[in-house]
Amino acid sequence: MKHFFYIIVLFSGFQTFSQETLDAILAKFNNETVPYISVELLQTKMQSGGVILLDARENEEFAVSRIANAIWVGYDNFSLEKTIEQLPNKNADIVVYCSLGVRSEKIGEQLLKARFTNVRNLFGGIFEWKNKGNPVYDTGGNETEKVHAHSKRWGVWLKKGEKVY
Repeated sequence: MKHFFYIIVLFSGFQTFSQETLDAILAKFNNETVPYISVELLQTKMQSGGVILLDARENEEFAVSRIANAIWVGYDNFSLEKTIEQLPNKNADIVVYCSLGVRSEKIGEQLLKARFTNVRNLFGGIFEWKNKGNPVYDTGGNETEKVHAHSKRWGVWLKKGEKVY
């Protein structure tokens, strides 16, 4: 009976999480210290060129799919020094993304503290990018439907594409 109770509690917590809005989830986990950029505005910036995309997911996530021309910087093993070496222009237009926008905020905060002046966090991350019908690419540069969903808890936010765990 005790185990049944825990299963009910766990399931109801998962249901509550999956029924919240994306705005509410991001407000719960983020401090909005890094300004958001919408998928639509990022698309426009990418068409005109000059935006640098940084992927703040883990390497196994990046290996499954990424937004075109993104540079992997990771999260658990993020190196600010290495990133600064790759991005000498601290005034560059930088957009950081992860699955939804939580880890990317933490990386964006570090970049802002290092005096990068134009850093934004992709609202909804690669999930929202894919949900809005945009392409993602595998390690060979081929378009793919696969998106690493990070975990089953977070994967509920990926509505389009094939979830990979």
